Amino acid sequence: MAYNDDGVLARLSALNESHDSIATAAQWIMFHRRHADRTVEIWFQKLKESPSTRRLNLIYLSNEIVQQSKARHKNDFPLAFSPIMAEAVAVAYKGATPDVQNKVRRVVEVWRDRSVFEGPIQSAIEARIDDLDKVRGTGKSGVSNATIGGGPSVPSELTPLLGPASTVSKLALSIKTKTSAAEQEYLKNTDTNQLTPSAPVYAARLNGLLKSLATAEGAVAECVKARKELVDALEKILEANKTALDGEETQLAQLTARKSEIDQKKQDVEMAIMRGLADQSSANRDPKSASPVPEPDRPEIEALTPPPASDEPDFYEPEPAGPEFESAPEPSSFVQAQPTGLEALSHLASQYPAVPISTNGQNKKRKIDNNEVPDLGDAMDPNIDEMIRQ
Repeated sequence: MAYNDDGVLARLSALNESHDSIATAAQWIMFHRRHADRTVEIWFQKLKESPSTRRLNLIYLSNEIVQQSKARHKNDFPLAFSPIMAEAVAVAYKGATPDVQNKVRRVVEVWRDRSVFEGPIQSAIEARIDDLDKVRGTGKSGVSNATIGGGPSVPSELTPLLGPASTVSKLALSIKTKTSAAEQEYLKNTDTNQLTPSAPVYAARLNGLLKSLATAEGAVAECVKARKELVDALEKILEANKTALDGEETQLAQLTARKSEIDQKKQDVEMAIMRGLADQSSANRDPKSASPVPEPDRPEIEALTPPPASDEPDFYEPEPAGPEFESAPEPSSFVQAQPTGLEALSHLASQYPAVPISTNGQNKKRKIDNNEVPDLGDAMDPNIDEMIRQ
């Protein structure tokens, strides 16, 4: 069957939920991959006009076409679907029942797992679903993020970049297809090695080339405009970050200086503490620096030994003996009174020298030699004997 718009619409209208129906329509469409752009335009228009239940079938069809094309390394349909896929998914998701929405989310999740579309396109698709959930107020944005990719949320400061970045990604993919077709047609019509056709045919070819070039030019112009908007948004964010960077660098330098100052003070205090401990320790160990502890006075004790003989005079030497005894006087002519016994003993004791007392208060033992005892003779004095008898 020849390719035309009516044939494409007929295939799309006969589509149902069965896998055979979807696979058959996908095979026919991929066979006419040279008309990929036109087929995608018809598909997108049919998606907008169809009810919610049939929109899911068209999403399944696009999934089959794109994945089969990538498996066969044919990028015609992936490039053709990329610019409009985010909007198409939003159309199919908006106003659908929760069951249909969950199925659409599942398809988008498969695209992410298998890297069917480029990263920016995939992110744009997921962002549109999140926006619809936020508008409806169902609070499903967190669930959607966890289900579709599970990636981290975009920081608030980068939110202004989402729109321009998504637009640039769409237009960039569209440019590839349109500029490639225009380039091929231009080379074909300007090749000098080919024979020049007749004037009417050549004029028709040149007219077609002009349309292709105009289409490519318009696509590039739109992409340039979108990219300028993206650059402006990036410059604003860059300027804001430069200002914030200057302030943070100043704050960092201030904090670093304060940290160094406090660290130096801490070291000084620690050194002072260590020096104080060292001085105290050396004072305890050095006897020169510390006052000596006074010792108690030695108690006075008595000498246990007598002084040497050279220091003191020998009190034990006997004095020269006097006359032994005077001869008894002749009895007087008159009778004298007889002395008492006590007087006789005193008289006898006076004949011997007194015993000296030592300097330390104790009596020294007297050494009595044999020659110190007076010789009393063989008989006692008659007077003494008489006193004893009385």
